[in-house]
Amino acid sequence: MTNVIAHRGASRAERENTLVAFRRAVTMGADGVELDARRTADGSLVVHHDPHLADGRAIVATEAAQLPDHVPSLADALDASTDILVNIEIKNDPSDPDYDDTCSVADAVVALVRASGRTGTVLVSSFDLATIDRVRSLAPALATAWLVEEADDVVLATLLDHGHRVLHPWVGSLTASLVASAHALGIEVNTWTCDDPDRMVELAGWGIDGICTNVPDVALAALGRRRS
Repeated sequence: MTNVIAHRGASRAERENTLVAFRRAVTMGADGVELDARRTADGSLVVHHDPHLADGRAIVATEAAQLPDHVPSLADALDASTDILVNIEIKNDPSDPDYDDTCSVADAVVALVRASGRTGTVLVSSFDLATIDRVRSLAPALATAWLVEEADDVVLATLLDHGHRVLHPWVGSLTASLVASAHALGIEVNTWTCDDPDRMVELAGWGIDGICTNVPDVALAALGRRRS
């Protein structure tokens, strides 16, 4: 079965990366949600895609209590996504103001996931390979995924060499042969971000493990899993 993963929650129906978007995804019947984790000035973990707020403030320079009400803590986001997979994407890009080459944000995410008791239902991903390497070194049992724009045999080999077993490639670069090659190596493939129902059906036919989408209700219907 291909898992339907709600990108930043049910982000077409509700404001992205909010508690209402995560709860809406659960109600729609999504198998999981994807969200973005960042650090605040006081070391809290919150959910927000961009490094800056709409008013220009950098999240890393703003205390959690000073954030807009719609920006949830990671702990609350986990609580809102009860009984489904939560893909925590750790934002740690060298071009962002909150970049940390020690990957200390990974330590904080691992500690929070452990405290929540959600280790078995959380997948941690990042574009920054060193960040998920840090997660794996701290919590080998916690599933980790590498986010990439494009993938080839070198990417697959690198993923395995670093001990990860899940790949998250961009849907625009994805091919059936890549999915087959990954599966032959024991690597799961979840693609981002697909909102086209015809493409979803094609991907499912390739045996894709998960589709990250802004429209989980559309995906469930396209895959014949609409909730009655």
